[in-house]
Amino acid sequence: MGHTAVARTAVQRTGAMTPEHGWHMVPAGAQESTQAAVRSGAQRSAPTLAQQTAPQSATALQLGPLERFARDGTVTDVVVTCDGTVWIDCGRGMQLAHTAIPLHDPHVLRDFAVRLCAQLGCRLDESRPIADASAPDGTRVHAVVAPIVPHGASISIRFPDRVSPDLEVLARLGMCPAPWVPLLRLLVQGRANVLITGGTGVGKTTLLKALLACCAPQERIVTVEEVRELHAVPHAHTVSLVARAANVEGKGAVGLPDLVKATLRMRPDRVVVGECRGEEVADLLRALNSGHRGSFTTVHADSVARVPGRLIALGLLAGLEPRATAMLADGAFDVLLHLERGSQCRRIAQIGMVQCVDGRLRGRVVAQWSGTGNAVAGEAWSDFVAQWKTRGAGGGA
Repeated sequence: MGHTAVARTAVQRTGAMTPEHGWHMVPAGAQESTQAAVRSGAQRSAPTLAQQTAPQSATALQLGPLERFARDGTVTDVVVTCDGTVWIDCGRGMQLAHTAIPLHDPHVLRDFAVRLCAQLGCRLDESRPIADASAPDGTRVHAVVAPIVPHGASISIRFPDRVSPDLEVLARLGMCPAPWVPLLRLLVQGRANVLITGGTGVGKTTLLKALLACCAPQERIVTVEEVRELHAVPHAHTVSLVARAANVEGKGAVGLPDLVKATLRMRPDRVVVGECRGEEVADLLRALNSGHRGSFTTVHADSVARVPGRLIALGLLAGLEPRATAMLADGAFDVLLHLERGSQCRRIAQIGMVQCVDGRLRGRVVAQWSGTGNAVAGEAWSDFVAQWKTRGAGGGA
């Protein structure tokens, strides 16, 4: 019997998974007790030395044949295509990987995706073929099954930060030049409203966590997310809110716009929207224009110059006219931090601002960095630094 047949038989018999080799078979007499242990979450493998000595190096999920990638501190993402091919990202782009148990059988792959999502209390079947959920440790899972994909399943797993959310640590890893670290701290101390932009997987959430770690311990931070990723922020006074999808009857949904409105009634010192991607932008812009300082959010955009167009597009989803969005954004965001992925690391490529000029929103770059050597300062850099030195020294007053 081949590897795939063994794996499939094991799925049918127990559904249990081991960290090293995926599903395993158990004696028939132990089947009921094994299944009960799996359902209760009691079945776990003994921790390895790496797991004991490296916090956040392992995931709370049972990942079966993908478990070894979770224990590898360099792996940030694992994806499985619907033909069972496994790819990993260690920060330098996707690389082909191999598992001890092949996932080429579409039935095995689909069952693996369903059981993976079930651990997170997320349904995945023909009636709901797309699932997006996160584990308590911050591991994020996205899965799609047929009929959305041709066969099997497509799985994307993103692991939480493997490094300490500390600006100095990130600078040593190439996130930004060392002279920018004091400025980033001044932005937090000066209660700047910061918009972090960039593509998928460039480190927006990682940088956001590091900035939040700089906040004063007595400040109350309220985070809003579609999928929970910021709940592990190293700050004592944090409230984490997450959106909820409708149930099978189409009721009970709680969207990001509702949560953004709710934060304003929770006496926040800082409002954090993990990712702004829809109509919630209107409520966020209004909040930031009504005196809420020191807030953070992220948006997908490919440069500082393209951020205005992205904000205008989001505003249209909320029913805002472009001119209204421009005026609101001009007073909402003090600083843009744009991230890009390089060949060796993820980095802050541009620092900028958005300004409303003659009714049109424009992005202005004040400094940029190629990832090596010194940063290149723009015309407004000196005034920009002087402004935040003053505001940072005064606590944002």
